Amino acid sequence: MKFYFPDSQDQISPQYDFKRDEYPDHRVRQRDDLYAHQAVTPAPYDGILVSKAIVDGSVKGAGKYSTPQRNRLYRDGVSRFFGLPETMTSLGDCGAFNYIDEERPPYTIDSVLEFYFECGFDAGISIDHVIFGYQPNDSEKEADPAWVKRREISLELAEKFIDAVKRRNKLIPVGGRRLEPVGAAQGWSPDSYADSVARLQEMGYKRIALGGMVPLKTPEIIACLQRISEERKDGVNFHLLGITRIDSMERFVKYHVSSFDSTSAFRQAFMDERNNYHTADDSFMAIRVPQVDGNLTLKKMILAGTVSQSAAIKAERECLRLLREYDEDESADVEPVMDALRAYQALLGDPKKLEKVEKYRKTLVARPWKDCPCALCRKHKIEIVIFRGTERNKRRGFHNMTVLEAKMRKLPLT
Repeated sequence: MKFYFPDSQDQISPQYDFKRDEYPDHRVRQRDDLYAHQAVTPAPYDGILVSKAIVDGSVKGAGKYSTPQRNRLYRDGVSRFFGLPETMTSLGDCGAFNYIDEERPPYTIDSVLEFYFECGFDAGISIDHVIFGYQPNDSEKEADPAWVKRREISLELAEKFIDAVKRRNKLIPVGGRRLEPVGAAQGWSPDSYADSVARLQEMGYKRIALGGMVPLKTPEIIACLQRISEERKDGVNFHLLGITRIDSMERFVKYHVSSFDSTSAFRQAFMDERNNYHTADDSFMAIRVPQVDGNLTLKKMILAGTVSQSAAIKAERECLRLLREYDEDESADVEPVMDALRAYQALLGDPKKLEKVEKYRKTLVARPWKDCPCALCRKHKIEIVIFRGTERNKRRGFHNMTVLEAKMRKLPLT
């Protein structure tokens, strides 16, 4: 089972100064900053997934890459651009979430092939159109006509895509990098997914990506996989787009799921309300200490005169000082830290967030960063559980992926 991490240009600066919350003056992001596979060992994933929409943009506007970054990716290729080790593979897709509101995908077969071949991907997924709906008992006649149309568009483009890939691959000299075509299957029910898979196999696909399953509950995914298995031909394997579900991986593997991609472990570090820092058997809430000069809400309150800037700075510094002292002293009492966190949050005037402060006690008492073997926790200690700015939050996300990787290694997958 292989895990692909979807790229969104998430990097960390190894020279970031946590005490001053400053980047070094000599920092050059594209030269100095690190991706997760460069920042931790072992690498927390087996490959990366890069979307055309992230690189080139789509109908929603520009992607996450600057023009120089985009040009460098096309010039250097995906392996060199990301500094991928030889064991790590790359998978390209179109980023269907970015054009979900359109009648048809905005890309042509030729433009997608240019992206995949010019950037040197190992594999590329055909252009698809996401169906966000699940009606397990609806036939094609009963289903939403828009869903039926999207499935047909995905299959139509998949047929043109694999034919075009075969033609391009024939032009590549022996020993050159050929692209593995991956067919995208969409559906709204077990039967419609199974039919998509059957038709993709007839086109010649040996690897099929199952899309649109993110909103589904695990039993619904299993029901689809069971039905798909009835149509599966020997040698065909499946990729789950956007699905982790670590507790269900053993069941997924039984239905020939060989890979998946997800950002959930990473994003929970700063998007989840509670489960920000993961361990092998638990999760903890990160401790919020907003930056007075970097938190937009706090800056507005200071400008409006509802919060004193000097009082906020004093409270912020006191929280950080006590947190660091608590980390250094194994016998330190947690109450002074809790009092400082309450005082700072009370100053900000958000009753709901003030109520959450009590939940920080579990994190502080357990000190989970002390027992973590990952390089980031060993280096940054308590800073890793402080919810404060992109450098801490992304490091915590990278840590979460190391936990996921360790869990994956322990699963009896065959």
